[in-house]
Amino acid sequence: MKHQTKLSQEQQQSRQVGTGQQTQQPAAREFANTEEMLRYDAAHTTVPTAVAQRLQKSTGDLPRSKAAWWKRILGGNHP
Repeated sequence: MKHQTKLSQEQQQSRQVGTGQQTQQPAAREFANTEEMLRYDAAHTTVPTAVAQRLQKSTGDLPRSKAAWWKRILGGNHP
């Protein structure tokens, strides 16, 4: 039984080496919550330039948002 297991492992290794396609799967990541997962994804995903240009064009003419109420009351420069 051990001989068959060892043989099958050697066969698998020789197949991987023979094809030259050794694939490494990235380590699984666990996130505390959905927000953390989305932030990680946003930091590691590049936006295609065509999409970035379309977003800039579609949001360019939107009015700027007002300052937060507490910034208006306190003057905006306070920490």
